[in-house]
Amino acid sequence: MIDEKIRMGIAKLPYSGSRVGEMSEGPDALEKGGLGNYLEDRGCLLVEAKTALLTTEEQKEYGAWHQLGLASHHLAEIVAEQQIQGLFGIGLLSNCNGLLGMLAGLQHSRSTPRPLRVSLVWIDAHADFNTPETTLSGMLGGMPVAVSTGQCLHRLRTKCGLDPALPTRYVTMVAVRDPDPLEQELLDRSEIQHITAEETRRLSPAIDTQMKRLSSLSDVIYVHVDMDVLDTEEVPGHGLTVRGGPTSIELGKALEVMLRYPKAAAFGIASYPASRDPDKRSLRAAYNLIEGVTRGLKSR
Repeated sequence: MIDEKIRMGIAKLPYSGSRVGEMSEGPDALEKGGLGNYLEDRGCLLVEAKTALLTTEEQKEYGAWHQLGLASHHLAEIVAEQQIQGLFGIGLLSNCNGLLGMLAGLQHSRSTPRPLRVSLVWIDAHADFNTPETTLSGMLGGMPVAVSTGQCLHRLRTKCGLDPALPTRYVTMVAVRDPDPLEQELLDRSEIQHITAEETRRLSPAIDTQMKRLSSLSDVIYVHVDMDVLDTEEVPGHGLTVRGGPTSIELGKALEVMLRYPKAAAFGIASYPASRDPDKRSLRAAYNLIEGVTRGLKSR
């Protein structure tokens, strides 16, 4: 692949699931900040960019979570079609609730008798492994990994198209450092494995160990980043930052290692604070992450 352009497809999900009809400008801002040219300069070809949108009838549906499920199903359709075209997928997501559609799209991206086995590299300051019984905030955005692994909200998961749920052993969390107390109990009972922020910064062998583990378990791997995982200096407009995260350069190098593995089929980036990034510091950080992804793909 060294001398060939890497063909890519962008799938955008602007819905947050917080309020009916509410849309984030983050996904569009990430693309319109010059992403196509950025990828072209790094030996990639952006074949298409599509947005998951509700139909006119779906916009009349009741319930923000319900609408998110409908929009996520559209996202899954885009992701699956781009995979069928042989494109490497980049998800530009309003927030981490977009995880469900990305996983669903990968799960159903081949004409096989059974859904593909999809594993997850979850890179976030938060585990997002809460359920309605454990959450302190009540935010759906604190639950997508729990939903994806069948811990709760099964109807939402299946509405998105993710069925069956991921076994927890198919998940590796990276740089998670702020779990809620009851959420930590759920994590302790799960088979989720972890790479610390410090291991990420120093490119620990744990990264290769986990990528080999997930590659042996599954057909495809999805790598997901919430921008709150980064050093707080790079995401000053993000409302959920936690001290102790890697810089975008450090995380980009870790992503380069992860994306060398052939089963890594898509990358998603969530929660870009577009309206609170006047000097484009966070945009540059996001592009640093994408650069790490492209380096990894080119070294396969």
